[in-house]
Amino acid sequence: MTLDRSRLRQIVSLLSLAFISVAAFSDEWKPRHALVPPTGVINLPSVAGPQDVLLPGPENPRATASWLAGLKSWRQDRLTRLGYDNSEYARPELAWTQRTFSQVQLLIWDRTFYDPETREYTVDKFLADTESRIGPIDAVLIWPVYPNLGVDDRNQFDLLRDMPGGLPGVRKMVDDFHHRNVKVFFPTLAWDSGTRDEGAPPWKALAELMKQVGADGINFDTLESVPANFHQAANDAGHPLALEPQFAIRDESLAWSTLSWNDWVTWEDTPYPFIPMVNQAKWLEPRHMINVTDRFTRDKTNSLQHAFFNGIGYATMENLWGFWYAMEPRDAETVLRITRIERALAANLVSANWEPHTPTLQAGIYATKFPAAQQTLWTIINRNEYGVDGEQLRIPHREGTHYYDLWRGEELQPAIGSDGEATLKFSIEGLGFAAVLATQENSPSPELQELLAFMKQRSARPLSSYSREWKFLPQTMVEIPPTEPPTETPPGMIRIPEADYDFEVSGKEIEGGNDPGVDVQYPWEDAPRRFHRRRIHINSFYIDRTPVTNAEFKKFLEATNYHPADDHNFLRHWANNTYPEGWANKPVTWVGIEDARAYAKWANKRLPHDWEWQYAAQGTTAQIYPWGNDWLPDALPPPDHHRTMRPPTDVEAYQKGASPFGVLDMEGNISQWTDEFRDQHTRAAILRGGAYYQPRGSLWYFPQTYRLDEHEKYLLMSPGRDRAGTIGFRCAK
Repeated sequence: MTLDRSRLRQIVSLLSLAFISVAAFSDEWKPRHALVPPTGVINLPSVAGPQDVLLPGPENPRATASWLAGLKSWRQDRLTRLGYDNSEYARPELAWTQRTFSQVQLLIWDRTFYDPETREYTVDKFLADTESRIGPIDAVLIWPVYPNLGVDDRNQFDLLRDMPGGLPGVRKMVDDFHHRNVKVFFPTLAWDSGTRDEGAPPWKALAELMKQVGADGINFDTLESVPANFHQAANDAGHPLALEPQFAIRDESLAWSTLSWNDWVTWEDTPYPFIPMVNQAKWLEPRHMINVTDRFTRDKTNSLQHAFFNGIGYATMENLWGFWYAMEPRDAETVLRITRIERALAANLVSANWEPHTPTLQAGIYATKFPAAQQTLWTIINRNEYGVDGEQLRIPHREGTHYYDLWRGEELQPAIGSDGEATLKFSIEGLGFAAVLATQENSPSPELQELLAFMKQRSARPLSSYSREWKFLPQTMVEIPPTEPPTETPPGMIRIPEADYDFEVSGKEIEGGNDPGVDVQYPWEDAPRRFHRRRIHINSFYIDRTPVTNAEFKKFLEATNYHPADDHNFLRHWANNTYPEGWANKPVTWVGIEDARAYAKWANKRLPHDWEWQYAAQGTTAQIYPWGNDWLPDALPPPDHHRTMRPPTDVEAYQKGASPFGVLDMEGNISQWTDEFRDQHTRAAILRGGAYYQPRGSLWYFPQTYRLDEHEKYLLMSPGRDRAGTIGFRCAK
């Protein structure tokens, strides 16, 4: 997730040198659609501008020497001002961060990660799906919070503890990743200040949780600087953690943040410059690992070229808060190849003497040199849209040196000039990549032989032959079986008349704009989308006048002895098989969609479809609220903004809120289960009836709405995790 940013600025001067280049940034976090804020405000610090992330390259090759001298002078001055201490990078426990070239953000709701039927984490399934496209990964950021955080008063730490199997189950899952040589991160959200108070400083709480589950690192969502308290807390817990801010590091936290994310994205009017830029944090500390990420950018060529040019990694984000934003095949293949090279030559990529914009022979070809004791690596990119063949590098030659084209997996035969320089010829396809290794070894090591063989086989197919077409995932709606029509109006239900109804609704999600794939896909639509409109013929049906109450749900339990296999959080507010005193007429909550379906089946009813619920609430007049178009604060329970939420309101307490058909509690008490939608990677339910609980402090909390022309999409993982203190249901027939 991200924040609003100001328009792009011109890159500032580096010391005495004037570098004028437009950097690649956007206000990606700014919602690209109208929002009704859930009574919160963004409470986060401003983020770094372009000049704090990327340093522009030389304006022309002739200026490279003075440019590099200025860059080195700037680095020395900056490190001195920071009072920089590099000892954290020498810690053996954190050395692995310098080899984290491929990281994946993994939403816990991804269907490749957990199977609710077997109640098992499916680490192998997730890795098989991911690595078949982008190659081996080094780390995962397991994400259990946004966008569902804030649906009730559980805080970010509660949602980690609420994952299937609790902390022991999470520990086993983390161990499964470790057995497959994958490190594990979890996030912390500085903006989570409106839910339940943990009762302990977040750094202490999180360090202890990370120790309990055996995690390796923390990702600091939306932050460009890691507070020193987290570093100290990890040391105090005796469990060193890799600390990973999301944005460019501008302060002394570079000393204890051994890796970071950089969000590099562009708008059409602010493209990447043709001349590649240099990553500031990498230039300050060559051992600092950056993973570039650029979600909502379909063609990732610019980011991938800059990552390879700087010798840094890439963070893949495909499940974007419940809709699948897959890597295009060409980009996925690029990630597979560049990370394979970087991983094999990781020792070179931490060279203190690395040199961006080292000389090349062809226009539009840019190289970075990473020297080591016995070998030198060049990472090379072609910024031209056309292929470039022929002489590419001219470098001082040393007798006995062997040269390898790592991209094509073959040895190069240099042309040695009278001046003792070696000229290397090879080809680079348009917007492509290359890598050259010069080594003093008489024959390639087994590791190098393996790399050469792999890249020779892989490069037989050019990147240009891979599709650059982005595709959304189609969804299906889970069937709701019809019920037998009653002969008379069932008790507690209201008859809704037959009608031709203009069903118009939009999804209330914070990110994703109007991209295909956002929100849901109704059976009559050819793609998931945020905005929906259709004239529907609705047959007459019955709907519960109020949500199902605790007293009614207890009758179901007594009649059926129902008890779910996954009973975590089931009726969490009950004790000794009954509800709290005074709660009989309050809507039942802490029931998952599976529990609601079980009750409905027992009652010879079903859950309502989204459009049925809306029609019952709205009537045929397209009004905004059940009671009309004007806001009436006394027509629904007052919102609760406290960090610990109060109980829901009795179901018949607000008669003014009745719909045109007399249906109560359609808005403002609890959210209510309706339809479920699925694709290969996500299950999600549509919730209707904005709940009374609305935590303050951030727009990133689960977005709720009281408007009848908006619905909420709630991601599903497992019954125990899905149940919430603000979600109940009503039935239809």
